[in-house]
Amino acid sequence: MNIPEKWAYPAVLIGVAGHASSEFFAKLGGVAGPETSVWRYLLGGFGLILWALMDRNSRDLITPLREEGLRLVGLSLMGVTVTYLFFHWALDYATVIQVATVTTTIPIFVGLANWVVNGVHPGAVKVVTGGLAVLGIAVLLTDGALMALAGEAGTLPGVLLAMGCAALGSFYAVLVKPVMVRHGGLKIIALTMMIGGIGLWLLVGTAWDVWVNPASIVEKPALAAWSLIVLALWNTTITQALWFGGLTAAPDITRASYLFFLKPIIAAALAIVILGSWPTGLQVVAIVLVTGCVLVELYWARITAAFARG
Repeated sequence: MNIPEKWAYPAVLIGVAGHASSEFFAKLGGVAGPETSVWRYLLGGFGLILWALMDRNSRDLITPLREEGLRLVGLSLMGVTVTYLFFHWALDYATVIQVATVTTTIPIFVGLANWVVNGVHPGAVKVVTGGLAVLGIAVLLTDGALMALAGEAGTLPGVLLAMGCAALGSFYAVLVKPVMVRHGGLKIIALTMMIGGIGLWLLVGTAWDVWVNPASIVEKPALAAWSLIVLALWNTTITQALWFGGLTAAPDITRASYLFFLKPIIAAALAIVILGSWPTGLQVVAIVLVTGCVLVELYWARITAAFARG
């Protein structure tokens, strides 16, 4: 699946919508964080491989492995195995709100990675809007109680793991983009997610002595089994394909990643629709602040051009 440039931002936005519910389904899965990461990427990676094989333009998975096998293994281990081990492991220490707050800083790390790897300075506008968006997210998710982000001493490992997830995932997105351009987005996403899933299976099995048997999902309670399936197929197979495919197709990867700031707002909207849980006045202000920052960044060139003409 090679996403046309004009559909890059919508694809990223749908991917963000998928990310918005991932912590929720991870908790409902009923297993510890490291084991959850294995279930998610073994099943989700396998789903991506099947998707690629059904697409005649993406069936050749051998050529990328033959030409850039070591690079793909390295990217898989960094961007999937370690990144998503950190993400799910973080949920064992920190709350969903804390993990969501920290990982929503991904656009900041994408801008930094793009600067370090490609020499593209994020610019003053991205720095200012990014900082304000992070502040708005913290207010939105903690209802103004910013100290709650730190939590008790026991939550610190979770916050640090979530930050490591955001940083590594962002560098993966920047480093994998040229590989996707050379071989096709769906091929590379499928290969790296599957290789990363196998890496997670080996790592968690060796370190925690938890060897996941995918066939045992039929033995789990219905809620846990369906949560793991949704986490794998929706939050991984579909979401990752659209998120990373959209970032690859976007002319400005940092700008496209700014849509990730909308993740908690989408989650808040889902809470209203599904749970009937309405945001407080302060949270509404935070939503306006975050949305405003994203819109300013996305349309800054048009805004300045309009002022220049006026």
